This record gives sequence, structure tokens and C-alpha cells, in this order.
Amino acid sequence: MTGLTEPLTLPCGAILPNRIAKAAMTEGMATPDGRPTAALERLYGLWSDGGAGLLIGGNLVIDHDHLERPGNVVIDSAPDAQMMAALTRWAKAATRGGNHFWAQISHSGRQTPAVVNRHPKSASDVKLALPGGQFGQPEPLTLDEIADLVRRWAVAARACQDAGFTGVQVHAAHGYLMSQFLSPLSNHRTDEYGGGLENRARLLLEVIGAIRAAVGPGFPVSVKLNSADFQKGGFDFEDSLTAAGWLEAAGVDLIEISGGSYEQPKLLGIEGMEESAAQNVAPSTLAREAYFVDFALAMQACVTVPLMVTGGFRSRAAMEQALAGGAADVIGLGRPMCLMTDAPKRLLEGAKQLPRYEDDRGLLPGWLGFLRRFQLVKAVDGFAGIYWFYQQLWLLGRDGRADEGLSVFSALRTLEARNKAIMKARG
Repeated sequence: MTGLTEPLTLPCGAILPNRIAKAAMTEGMATPDGRPTAALERLYGLWSDGGAGLLIGGNLVIDHDHLERPGNVVIDSAPDAQMMAALTRWAKAATRGGNHFWAQISHSGRQTPAVVNRHPKSASDVKLALPGGQFGQPEPLTLDEIADLVRRWAVAARACQDAGFTGVQVHAAHGYLMSQFLSPLSNHRTDEYGGGLENRARLLLEVIGAIRAAVGPGFPVSVKLNSADFQKGGFDFEDSLTAAGWLEAAGVDLIEISGGSYEQPKLLGIEGMEESAAQNVAPSTLAREAYFVDFALAMQACVTVPLMVTGGFRSRAAMEQALAGGAADVIGLGRPMCLMTDAPKRLLEGAKQLPRYEDDRGLLPGWLGFLRRFQLVKAVDGFAGIYWFYQQLWLLGRDGRADEGLSVFSALRTLEARNKAIMKARG
């Protein structure tokens, strides 16, 4: 029976020392011009010491004008000596425990905050259906711009390989640019990158091919893929199964199954602004602690590429059940790693349960909890709780310790001030 301590040999021949991964979480700790910092080194050194077989970095973006948030690491061209030195120090700290460290390479597209870019590039000119003016009106990418993005993904992957990263993950989920191309809701193109799924997946497959050509056959290349967007008329589970088969044929070494977008943030374990449109998934998922287990189990019947499942896992029993039942080959941990950096080591040594730090981490006090029945309030409250975890990562990077007693309001104020400072420094 496969357990957490078992190594995993990937199709490229690389070996993960165990089945626990620190999933990608945005850090926001780079310099204003996108260079890794000592805080990132400290944070990832702690995680490397924590026992996970794989660490995945959060949103290393390929365009300064399309950040996911202020403070992203950016590689949008061949790095200079200073950038390479910073990347190398980061990779060295993040692999000091003998684990893998993969860069999650991303482009935010229309999910670029308006404070960064009021007219970001996307598959089409479909604006995010969110209130508040946080995101601007996107402009469709030209064919020349798409070709340039394919090149940038490959340049970033090769730079990470040269710096000592042990793999890369292409972010094709959560509503970011690659996901915008995959979804018919945000992709209204009439050229070779729009229409049927084969065309909508063209950018993703071209990027995988360019990366593989740049890094060679023995370097892990993975993809984070939505099981579904959970939006009516969007990228659905049948699309995801088909895309997974194409990715396997393209030589991908691991697919991480996730789901949702900013409009329907299933990835956060919360509901969004509209009714969810989940399909072809067993009702038992709703009662489980892991969000995407049933999707992954159905996908395993169609592909042989290893799958990673992230979202909601807290008990060792559920993790080992997913591994033994064939629903996952790697278990991803996110929020527990924001406070308990050695959570993987504890699990590997026999711990039965991780804390659920996300309980009561929203803006609303308990006596106002009834307001969460309104979708808009629930979504805003849920995102506010996420900012609390962002601040924990920043504290780990700055001080080497988290603060479970931190208030959500304090985290929001600090994050806002830090973002403003970064944007002012960017000019």
C-alpha cells in the first residue's frame, strides 16, 4: 500500500523522496523589480527543513506588467548576473533538506490588479465579473504577443533550471492567463487559439513543448490544471480529462488538480459570486476534507501521469486513503504550512491530524456570522481570511516565526501598506 513516506519516480526519471508537497502559495516578497529576497530564502529554508518531498513556489510571473500581486518574482527576459545570483541563493535555501523545489511559472492575464495594469492582456476582451473596480478591461493578445509569451515561459524555465531549481510547474488553473485561454467564457477568439478545446489548449501545449525543448528530457515539467472552473458554460470536467490526456502525450511529469477562479474561488474552499456548476463528481466530495479527490480519481482512470491533489487535507488517514485508493500520487498542503512549517515531517513521523487554522479567519465576528449566507459577503469574508495567511508567510520570511494571534484587520492593513510601498517603488 502506498504511503506518505514512499518515494515517487516521475516519468522523466526524477525521484520525489516522499508523497507530500508544499503547494504553491503567493508570497509577495520580491523586490519592486521582481528579484528574490533574503525573506524568500528564509521562508523556503524553513519549508525545506520541514520534510516535504516537493516545494512549489508561488506565481513566478513572466511579465512585469501582469503581476498576480505586488511583490511577485519576475523573469520576463534572460536574467542578468544579479538576478541569477538571487535565484541561485533562493534555490539553494529551498533545497537544503534534499527535497525538490519547482518554480510555478505564471501570467495573470485579466486577473492582473488594476493598480498594476488597467488594461491587461488576455485571450479576449472579457472583463472579470467582479465588483469594486479591482480589475481593468482586458485587451486580446495578438498572435505575435502569444508567440512572445511562449518564448518567455521557456526562458523562465531554463533560467530556473540553471539557478538550481529542480523542476517547473506551468500555472494553467485558477483563472490566470492559461486558464483564460482554456475557458470558453473568457476565450472568444476566432483564430487558431479559440473555438474548440483543441484550439483553446493550443497555448498550453505550445508552452509545454517550448519548455521541454529548453530544459531537456530529464527535468520535471508539471502543470496545475483546473478540474473545472465551476462556472456554467466554462471549462468543465470533460474538457479537463481531454486536456490531461494531451498533457500526458506531451511529456508532462505531474498534473496538480485544482479548480475555480477569482469569480468562483473553489480553490479557497469558498463559494463565489454565482451558483457553482460542478458536474460529474460524486456527492461524497462534499463530505470529505479534500476538495478535489473525486475529480482526481476519475482522471486516474483516463491517464497514467502522476497526479497531485491539493485542497482541504488535514488528517493523515484521508491522505493515505487518497494515495492507497489511487486518487492521488502526491498530497499537496497549503494553509497548514503557513504556521506549521514542519507539518510534513510531523505527518511522516506519525502525526494523525493537522490543525485547521482557517477556522474563524474572516472579517466577520461570530455574532455576525449569519451574514455569510449572502454570496457576496461570504466571498469577501473568505478572501479577507486568505490575507491573514499571506501575512503569516511574510512574518515567517521576516522573523522566522508566524503569529497565530494576529487579527485579520491587522493583516489587511499591513498588506495594503506593503502593496502601496511596492507600487510606489515601481513608479
